[in-house]
Amino acid sequence: MTATLISLISIVLGITGANTFGVLVKKMSFGLVGNTIAGVFGSIIFIKSFGRLGFNPQAIVQLGETNFSLLVLNCIVSFFGGALSLYFVYLLKSKLNR
Repeated sequence: MTATLISLISIVLGITGANTFGVLVKKMSFGLVGNTIAGVFGSIIFIKSFGRLGFNPQAIVQLGETNFSLLVLNCIVSFFGGALSLYFVYLLKSKLNR
């Protein structure tokens, strides 16, 4: 598994997290396209900021083999990063509408 593949998996999980959160909380949903955009950016921002703690894609494949515990942690952060970004976009939208 390469670092590029892990990054793509992280982005897909961010999209999944945002769309799942949008389905569960209808009033915070921005539709499929809006949720997808929020999920992509949320996943990237959360992995770039929290990945410095040691679970970024390069650290996962650093020794030539996949560290699955770091991969699972990366996937969890990506999923919740997508969901949290949708929540933050909703808060920003409601703040601007006042």
